[in-house]
Amino acid sequence: MEYLLENRAAASAAAAARIVSVLQRQLDAKSTASLVVSGGTTPGQCFAELAKQDLGWDRVTVLASDDRWVPPEHGDSNEKLIRETLLVEHAARASFLPYFAADTDIDERCADLDTFVRTGSFPFTCSLLGMGDDGHFASLFPDADNLDTGLDTESLTLCIPVRTAASPHARVSLTLSALSRSHEIVLLFFGEDKLAVYEAARDGNGNYPVSALLRQKRAPVHVYWAP
Repeated sequence: MEYLLENRAAASAAAAARIVSVLQRQLDAKSTASLVVSGGTTPGQCFAELAKQDLGWDRVTVLASDDRWVPPEHGDSNEKLIRETLLVEHAARASFLPYFAADTDIDERCADLDTFVRTGSFPFTCSLLGMGDDGHFASLFPDADNLDTGLDTESLTLCIPVRTAASPHARVSLTLSALSRSHEIVLLFFGEDKLAVYEAARDGNGNYPVSALLRQKRAPVHVYWAP
C-alpha cells in the first residue's frame, strides 16, 4: 500500500499509527512484540508519536535495522539516536538490543547478534525502514561486497557487517532475510528525489537495493511519503 501525504508531519503520524496498530495486535495475542527501527533524521517525528503511545512497551523489544560500528555515545550512533528520541516517555519501558560491543570486532559481533536476534522476539512484529537516495535501506548499500547475501530472502544469515564508501564507519545491518520476517514493514521517506527512486524501484527500473524489499512477498510493505 502507498500513502502519499501532504506533509512530513502527516506522513510520520500515519506511519506511527500503523506501527502502533501492528504492535497492539501482537500484544493482544502474544506476551511479547518486537519493533525494528531505522536511524537518521527521517523517523524523528514518527519516533515522537510512538513514544507518546501508552501501550505495553515493557513487553516490546526495540532494535535498529542497522548501526554504525561506533560506541553508543558517539554522535553517529543510531543507538544513541533511538535511546534519546524513541525510548522516552511511555516507550522508555521498552527493551533495547545494542549492536556495538567494545570487547569484540564487528564480524564476531554480527555472528553473536545473529543468534541473539534469532532467539529473541523473532519474527519481528513490525519494521520501520527508511530509504537513501541510492535506494539503500538498513545498511544494504549498492557498493557493499556482501550485498547479495544481504538481499537474499532465503539466506540463513540475519545480521552482516557492511563496509561502504558512503560511510566512514563500518556498519552492522540486518539482512532482508531477517527484515522480511516481519509481520509488516513500514517504509517512510521524504522528498521528490527519493520518490523518483522509489517509483523506479517499484516499477523494475534501475538496480536499487530497495527493489528487492519491494519484490519480496513474505512481508507486506506499507509506504508513507511526503514532499
